[in-house]
Amino acid sequence: MSVEINEQYMRLALRLAARGRGMTGTNPMVGAVIVAPGGRIIGSGWHRRYGEGHAEVNAVASVSDADRHLLAQSTMYVTLEPCSHYGKTPPCARLLVDTGIAKVVVGAGDPNPKVSGRGLAILREAGVEVAAGVLARESEMLNHVFFTAQRQRRPFVYMKWAQSADGFMDVRRNPGVAPARFSNAVTSLLTMKLRSEVGAVVTTAATAIADGARLTLRGWDGTSPMRVVVDRSRRLTGAEPVLGADTVVSDGRCAPGEFFAGLFEAHGVTSVLVEAGPTYLSALLETGTWDALRVETAPFALGAAGTAPAPALPPAEVCGRRSFGGNEVVWFSNNPLFGGFD
Repeated sequence: MSVEINEQYMRLALRLAARGRGMTGTNPMVGAVIVAPGGRIIGSGWHRRYGEGHAEVNAVASVSDADRHLLAQSTMYVTLEPCSHYGKTPPCARLLVDTGIAKVVVGAGDPNPKVSGRGLAILREAGVEVAAGVLARESEMLNHVFFTAQRQRRPFVYMKWAQSADGFMDVRRNPGVAPARFSNAVTSLLTMKLRSEVGAVVTTAATAIADGARLTLRGWDGTSPMRVVVDRSRRLTGAEPVLGADTVVSDGRCAPGEFFAGLFEAHGVTSVLVEAGPTYLSALLETGTWDALRVETAPFALGAAGTAPAPALPPAEVCGRRSFGGNEVVWFSNNPLFGGFD
């Protein structure tokens, strides 16, 4: 088929893959489409949930009994190289060989150096025609977390903060008084959405004590991420709401990059969301230990009541800008695989 037709079907597979956002855990989002001679789509699927069937499995299962004889003449478009190893599910490359499918068109290769290329080799050795690299960049960007974690052996680091129009992150207040609120109903929900998609939320003891936040999900389906508190001065008393059975407390003595890599190695965390005060956020910005930053600006100023000046905005690419009920949300990228969202 022509390049244009291959890309047309791969874009459809990418749209299917994106339906799995927030549901695939440490696995990538993958979509697959099966096209019979003449261009008719006879099957499609995506990886719906961690531990369940992969996109290829679901696509093959969706083919009707009346169309199964067409598999031997059909082409599967799949956004990521079919897996070649046994994990929570059998290898998809073997499944495709067993189905007798004629051709497989792949988006991106598997970034895991231990298995990269093996899925394609299994297919080719079995006589399946293979084409690779169709919209590979788009597949990698969709799975920026997975590719960053696999290639760099560390989590993808999101950061966020909200500020007043004149650049303050809080108001002057007495202990026990709730922090200033800059987010509205929509942007608060977007924060919950992002929390649901990461493996851990990272904050500092100072923020945990001052804000009394739990950093769990509210008003959004999903599982609350692991909570990590950096406590360099041992300020936590044990009564803070953020502390729970799943909370990890770190002394923060190592460099930020080493700290995040440790979360990956020790806990399998492939993405983190940093929700902290300006001191910690500034340290990450200054050391370049971040991948994506979301800054929300409320439509009001605090003036003399303002405190905690927000960090200076980084000289990084602005990859997204939207307004939600008067609040402006801007995304910055420090990773070529991140193009922004929301």
